[in-house]
Amino acid sequence: MLLTNPGSSSPTILNARRRNTGWAEWQASPRLRRWLEGISLWLAVMLFLFVHPLYAEASEGGHGGHQGAGEFHFVDVSGQRQGTATLLNTDYRVTVSGLIADTRLRQSFRNTSQQWREGVFVFPLPENASVYGMTMTAGERVIVGKIHEKQDAERQYARAKAEGRKVARVDQQRPNLFTTRMANIPPGETVTVELHYQQAVRYQSGEFELRLPTTLTPRYMPGEAVDNRPARWTAGWATATTEVPDAGQLSPFTVLPGDVGPDSHRATITLDINAGLPVSRVSSPSHRLNSTWNGNTVAVSPESAAVLMDRDLVVRWAPARGMEPAAALFREHWQGEDYLLALVVPGLDRDQRLPRELVFVIDTSGSMAGESIRQARQALLRGLDTLGPDDRFNVIQFNRQTHALFLDAVPASGNNIARARRYVKGLNADGGTEMAPALDAALDASRGDGENPAARVRQVVFITDGAVGNEAALFGRIGNSLGSSRLFTVGIGSAPNMHFMREAARYGRGTYTAISDLSDIARPLDELFAKMQSPVLTKVAVNWPGQTSATEAFPRRIGDLFRGEPMVQVVRGVPGEGELSVSGRLADGSFWQQSLRLDQAANGTGLHRHWAKQKINSLMDRDLTGQVDDDAREEVTRLGLKHQLMTRYTSFLAQDKTPARPAVEDVTTDSLPSLLPAGSQGTMLRYPQTATLSPLLVAIGLVGLMFSAAITLLQRRVFA
Repeated sequence: MLLTNPGSSSPTILNARRRNTGWAEWQASPRLRRWLEGISLWLAVMLFLFVHPLYAEASEGGHGGHQGAGEFHFVDVSGQRQGTATLLNTDYRVTVSGLIADTRLRQSFRNTSQQWREGVFVFPLPENASVYGMTMTAGERVIVGKIHEKQDAERQYARAKAEGRKVARVDQQRPNLFTTRMANIPPGETVTVELHYQQAVRYQSGEFELRLPTTLTPRYMPGEAVDNRPARWTAGWATATTEVPDAGQLSPFTVLPGDVGPDSHRATITLDINAGLPVSRVSSPSHRLNSTWNGNTVAVSPESAAVLMDRDLVVRWAPARGMEPAAALFREHWQGEDYLLALVVPGLDRDQRLPRELVFVIDTSGSMAGESIRQARQALLRGLDTLGPDDRFNVIQFNRQTHALFLDAVPASGNNIARARRYVKGLNADGGTEMAPALDAALDASRGDGENPAARVRQVVFITDGAVGNEAALFGRIGNSLGSSRLFTVGIGSAPNMHFMREAARYGRGTYTAISDLSDIARPLDELFAKMQSPVLTKVAVNWPGQTSATEAFPRRIGDLFRGEPMVQVVRGVPGEGELSVSGRLADGSFWQQSLRLDQAANGTGLHRHWAKQKINSLMDRDLTGQVDDDAREEVTRLGLKHQLMTRYTSFLAQDKTPARPAVEDVTTDSLPSLLPAGSQGTMLRYPQTATLSPLLVAIGLVGLMFSAAITLLQRRVFA
């Protein structure tokens, strides 16, 4: 039995009294309690009022749920909403002759508002496109554009815009990325810019392929901001960084189809294919097609009259069985000079498999979210299936960070492959696209390899959408770090950066392929991995008759040729007589050679532009850092002006001489968005990245919530 002193209190009783006293004091201060509760409530309300409009606005823009669906609204630098954006439609007319495709691209800017407009549209073209013509049509007037030095075109455009004259300018941002500017579009009218460009048709493994891009995947801009000042918003969602100083010109806003309405961002497309030989079939992994044969010519168009501009159109056609070309030769005489284009397909039919060290690199950055990461996982899993018992391998993933599954390449045993398959199946997409460390991790390993390179072929398979803005720096990294490796790129998604895919593979002495969707994954990957397993033709030599020091052939050096890949070279200054000789060494060391008579060359068109484009590319490649010296810049400009080609330093300009916009009227700029590539997730919102009071307001709101939580906890403690 516990006896207690009536004059004392136990700890439990004392604590209870203290709680009761605290509660009594709290009850005795209702004014303080009401004041704290009121402050907490108002701070929480401020947080709600600040966050809710942003959430609602983002929901409207990001998912097409705003009032007046089909109208796209922009905000200016002050945060004010502008009117209805200019509507855009395009029309492609493609004529294929042999190995060259000539395209007329018509962009129509329709102003549905009551204000005068300037439309700015960033758009993709094929990575090997040569833009050589431009016209502007406004009402009954058709104005032919002319090529100018870029700075001169910018000055003339600004003056015509200010004077109220209709004017259009087209600039090249990247070899596959361009910008159209169309100023002084009258209210309720449509102004059209028409471009003419050509591209080489790709031929490999007995099949021709043509790709028409209509949109682009938002690119990651690595590097730090160029200064510490608040970022200045331009026409794009990105601002300049130390590695991508022109980021603002490469980052158009991307939106969903519902954000632009049923009559904008649609394309009509027709192709007339004359391959010079009978065509047995036409197919597309990206669109359903209608094909009509008329002799050796095939008319092709998508089943839909107008298609959404949210994915690349890929068209493939195959010659009739037994008609696959082993060689082809074309000739053009232009301004007193001869240009020849040769294609030779080596017959590499031997089946000889060499042991390999195969490194798979997979992009798991945020731009790969959705369908792209599923394609990438399937591609890598299929690559693991090609490993043989004598092979070694590793798997590297990268986003903002780089991670390798194994410390070094491991034998392709059943346990290691099973572990890799589990690892790959668990990969998800998130974060930035820091590609340089991943390239270093994959390629630098070859420097310390003490094994005989002839005993094990080292190959790197790079699986990505190529959505980066610093391509030139990455090409330099590949060229400097390649060592004894070969780099093979796999383009992922409905709108990959094919400029990166092709050039990275070229610098890496490998080859490239692209996957459009999961239903198309087997065939291109099986072809790629079959090439990687097969012997290549090395030490390729091309000898043109009458070749002198003045003869210029491109590419200057033919790389290794994998099974099914042709040798393609264009040359200027060679007479159309004698024999062309192509030779090389097979994997077993045996000698291979084939000859072509030049007097049997077929007539070709646009070969001089194709040659000029190849020479321009070689001049831009002189320095792997992406910097171009003054001599190269002058030569690129000269070639652009002579051959009427758009380059990094030349632009097309078409301008009317008569003012159309009254001086009292202002012109409003619409930076037209691109559609988010099909299968991708999320959009790049259209809000400017400017400094605001949002951090302070959010902090105040959070403090209010903390007060509310503290009051609740205090009440619970008192009643405990």
